[in-house]
Amino acid sequence: MNQLETKEVIFDVDLHEYDEKVLAASQEIPVLVDLWAEWCSPCLVVAPILKRLIKEYDGDILLAKVEVDEGENMKLAGRYQVRGFPTILLISKAEELDRFSGAKPLSFIRKFVDSNLS
Repeated sequence: MNQLETKEVIFDVDLHEYDEKVLAASQEIPVLVDLWAEWCSPCLVVAPILKRLIKEYDGDILLAKVEVDEGENMKLAGRYQVRGFPTILLISKAEELDRFSGAKPLSFIRKFVDSNLS
């Protein structure tokens, strides 16, 4: 576990906390941002896969969950010009490195993360 072991590696975040909890944190450690909705079946499929992957990385990457139907969170989807859910963003140094949409298998997501962080 890296120096952020006291921080949660999987956490919920909303529009008002996003800059601090995601963009600031991404200066030290990459963050996957899961933009999802409760009514979205693929979102519910990919969620446990993302959680499993994050545990495999043992604190070397974080997972921020943004429920787009809560409060003003849809504005985050607008900020990133998201067209469908789920959309998974990889943020490092406060910048989007890459993204994918839809439910993907663990092997795809692992390759996505590894290829962007190597």
